Amino acid sequence: MIVKPEEVGLSSARLARIGEHWQRYIDAGKLAGTLTLIARRGKVAYCEALGHLETERRRPVTPDSVWRIYSMTKPITSVGLMMLYEQGRFQLNDPVSRFIPSWSNLGVFVSGNHPAFVTSAPARPMTIRDLLTHTSGLTYGYLEERSNVDAAYRKLGVGDHTKRGYTLVDMIATLAELPLEFSPGTRWNYSIATDVVGYLIEVISGQRLDAYLAEHVFGPLGMRDTGFTIRDAQVPRFAANYAWQADGGVKLVDAPARSGYAQASFLSGGGGLVSTALDYHRFTSMLLNGGELDGMRLLGRKTVELMTANHLPDGQDVAQLALPGVFTGIPYAGLGFGLGFSVVQSPARSHVPGSPGAYAWAGAAGTVFWIDPVEELTCIFMTQLMLASSYPLGRELRVLTYSSLID
Repeated sequence: MIVKPEEVGLSSARLARIGEHWQRYIDAGKLAGTLTLIARRGKVAYCEALGHLETERRRPVTPDSVWRIYSMTKPITSVGLMMLYEQGRFQLNDPVSRFIPSWSNLGVFVSGNHPAFVTSAPARPMTIRDLLTHTSGLTYGYLEERSNVDAAYRKLGVGDHTKRGYTLVDMIATLAELPLEFSPGTRWNYSIATDVVGYLIEVISGQRLDAYLAEHVFGPLGMRDTGFTIRDAQVPRFAANYAWQADGGVKLVDAPARSGYAQASFLSGGGGLVSTALDYHRFTSMLLNGGELDGMRLLGRKTVELMTANHLPDGQDVAQLALPGVFTGIPYAGLGFGLGFSVVQSPARSHVPGSPGAYAWAGAAGTVFWIDPVEELTCIFMTQLMLASSYPLGRELRVLTYSSLID
């Protein structure tokens, strides 16, 4: 049920600007379709679907459309692990090698190329908190020419979900043979760390990651359309995925009817889920409510507070602590990082409106969400465009959303 925006302190006229803005992208052929959902004080005040799931077949976007959420998987996996934390199964400062013995002697890169690396001992062991905050020393391998460790990840296909039969066990075994980019805790680097978090869930819980999340997160929250694979019945609602082109156009890269999401051997806790805006709204509502929704409690309130505090050393933000690359500069200034989320430290430094303490993350195909506890506000945006970061979609949406507040 959608309430009149003014009932929750939002302007209908100003919210209408959001659709007008996305329609310009769609009319220009830059996006195929969008879905924006905004809720305040526990009530959905705006939910607008625009454009098409698949321009080739002209299937319109609907509120229950299914999207590849990529790295918006990370907060869900992080919540899954912290549910085990609340059971006393581990401490945040436990070394990762407690659960992955083959990682007991990971070294830090000094020089060389795969397989002949020169390494040094880290200043301290990698901890579970390092994984959750992306300060582990791991990397992703997608930044060309950045480092020899990145190159080794690409060469060996670390975390490559397209490899047939590839599993989390395979990934962990490969990483045991590779050096870290830096000594844990000393820098911030977006990485495959949350895939490792997914593996830890399997080791600690004794369940496969997909089964664990289905039983302990998706089931209790009623997230019926969220999972690592697309069911046949979902295909008509599944968006096509496109890639940004240098001329501003788009190219189809994953058609729903023959998508690789029909099966998944690599259960990527860092980016493998599909979901709907309605399902993800259930997840964000649980977090905004301090870990509980409709009588189902996943986390304690203080655990949510812990997860959404800035854990970067000395109060630094991502731009200050990140390795050189895509996560430095204005878009990440003023943003700290918690246990699975970016956390606003300074709206002024980030150059967009918001509240200190608001937390968020985004996905590779342009999806984004944020939760603002101060304003009791949640926002979820869905689209499907790889390299969507070529456009400031998330930043534009924040401006449009916050400008609609009228109380």
